Amino acid sequence: MKTIVIYNSQTGFTKRYAQWIAEASGADCLELQAAKKADLAAYDAIIFGGWACAGGISKLGWFKSNMDRWDGKKLIVFCVGGSPMDSPEIEPALRRNFKESEWNRVHVFYCPGGFDYEKMPAPSRFMMKLFIRTLKSKKGKTDAEREMIQMISASYDISDRKYIEPVLKCLGH
Repeated sequence: MKTIVIYNSQTGFTKRYAQWIAEASGADCLELQAAKKADLAAYDAIIFGGWACAGGISKLGWFKSNMDRWDGKKLIVFCVGGSPMDSPEIEPALRRNFKESEWNRVHVFYCPGGFDYEKMPAPSRFMMKLFIRTLKSKKGKTDAEREMIQMISASYDISDRKYIEPVLKCLGH
């Protein structure tokens, strides 16, 4: 199965997962800007990876706008975020990014990444600091909120190759 992995990465976690998937599956791998100019007709499977941003998947609109053109191809999306794999909020958040008809056509996966404040653009870093400050000032925080504050207050990396296994299995590897 001729496969391409297309990704949009802000701080490197999504790029890392895209490269791992491409390496393990023998797929081509392109950054989104390059992929926009590429002819994808020869591919049997198209994998798109984007990072989680306020419940959305970065640049997913590009992928969704091309889905009809890719009818008959295996379509896979992976989202890389800062939440641990066992977070109960992941699946509902992923589902909100798709209409029901889209959800039924695409295989969607989550891969835990992390935060790298050193590589994060200043506006994103500012928004995260604001979010953390807001969470810290909230009265009656839940255990999950306290855990989140501790986790996102500094850079961390929870990425692991093992999280690409479901994507590879979906491809038949």
